[in-house]
Amino acid sequence: MNIGKVSKLTGLNSKTIRYYEEIDLVHASSRSENGYRQYADKDVEQLRFVQRARKTGFNIEECRQLLSLQNDTSRHSHHVKDLVLEKAEIVAKQIDELKLMHTYLLELASQCQSDEEPHCAILDTLSETETNPPQTNPSHNTAPQNTALKNTAPQKIEETAP
Repeated sequence: MNIGKVSKLTGLNSKTIRYYEEIDLVHASSRSENGYRQYADKDVEQLRFVQRARKTGFNIEECRQLLSLQNDTSRHSHHVKDLVLEKAEIVAKQIDELKLMHTYLLELASQCQSDEEPHCAILDTLSETETNPPQTNPSHNTAPQNTALKNTAPQKIEETAP
């Protein structure tokens, strides 16, 4: 089947499918005589697997590990469980960070007079130069621990690959 049909079956756009092939996440498709990509049912299943793993929050390298485990007939299921539990821990930390961001944003919004004047307390707060930077959690190095307004400014949340 061609890439258009595979795209519809997997929910992945054709550019993403080609990218996954380019980075060797999935097996490269075979080519027909006219050079078009041709996919077998096993290719579609592999792409569906990656698509579901990505929707679950796994990044490209984690998907690579999961595919490797899926293809390893001598694997131990506890390796898969360990990987999933590790991801769950990361997601829990991200949720905590997002909750802190949410609280900080609400606190910022509460400072606003919301009138026609040009002065903006929100911009003033964001422009302040702190002499003491927010304390972060050393194990994750992104979540501030102090909840005072000046010390709750969220720091960068780790980004995942596309």
